Amino acid sequence: MTSTIDGPEPPRRRALRRALVALAALGAVLALLAAGGVWFLADRYGGNVDRVPGVFTELDAEARPAPATPAPESASQPVTFLLVGSDTRAVAAEGVAGGGRSDAIMIARFSADREHAQLISIPRDSWVQVPGHGMDKVNAAYAYGGPALLVRTVEQLTDVRIDHYVAIDFDGIIQVTDDLGGVDVVVAETTSWGPYTFRAGVNHLDGDRARWYLGQRYDLPGGDFDRVRRQQQYLQALFGTLFSSDTFTDPARLDAALLAVTSAVAVDEQLDQAAMLSLAYSLRGLRPEDVDSFTAPTLGTGTEGTASVVYLDDVAGERMWALLRSDSLSQNAEQFAAQALPDVPR
Repeated sequence: MTSTIDGPEPPRRRALRRALVALAALGAVLALLAAGGVWFLADRYGGNVDRVPGVFTELDAEARPAPATPAPESASQPVTFLLVGSDTRAVAAEGVAGGGRSDAIMIARFSADREHAQLISIPRDSWVQVPGHGMDKVNAAYAYGGPALLVRTVEQLTDVRIDHYVAIDFDGIIQVTDDLGGVDVVVAETTSWGPYTFRAGVNHLDGDRARWYLGQRYDLPGGDFDRVRRQQQYLQALFGTLFSSDTFTDPARLDAALLAVTSAVAVDEQLDQAAMLSLAYSLRGLRPEDVDSFTAPTLGTGTEGTASVVYLDDVAGERMWALLRSDSLSQNAEQFAAQALPDVPR
């Protein structure tokens, strides 16, 4: 393995680490629809959500992992999402290859008791086996075969069954940030990137500042890993702002944010409005502090040919995936303290 340093990338293309915000954004929409209990809201907001065809119908059912095993006392099944940042929602909704490499890849798991959730980031440069294409970066699967091949690649890597697929458009989520009046994040050390300086302490980010904050790659000791920490921190901040009393007591602000969220989201065809409402109702008691955030265990970075890659730790990874399969990762989170992400990134 040879340590490498990548060159700068345009922050717009980093896509907000788009898929991270998807969990909060989509969850907010679902919760509102369920709480309202009226089809007007379902039509107004849920009708904005695009559907991605063929994500699961193209997969070999017999080759897929078994469904997750809930605890014996649980009446429901765990639900697992693959959250993906894609270039645009329109491309994602077409469900075809050639739409660019996914910029952020995450597994979101809601436990069977709906009292816990796990958010696991898979570094986009992870060096993995892509079915039919040999070893490559995990995000190459999207370019080779669209959402279906990416789901197949992640299922092969983790042996965790993916139930639903969510793709997010970057510009739409940036619009949500602005519609909410921005979000506050806490920065551990002062850094600069692009036109902005992010000072140690609380920083108020509008959409453009958020784009640069989440796309920063220099002056971060952990490189992509620190950016993952920022992604998940920003997820929690947006989640809190969206559910704050200030937002819910301002109908115009809430309406604009929800319209922007749903316009930025595309989901698999199986996640219809009825399924969205049912899931939302079951998650009504889930709080931000009930969500545990991790990264897939890694060994370090290196190069394959001219490409900078991340090498995954197969041994530690299998322990994590096994606990996820048995719906017990949150109860054993202390085993993965090195992969748990702190509240305050650099």
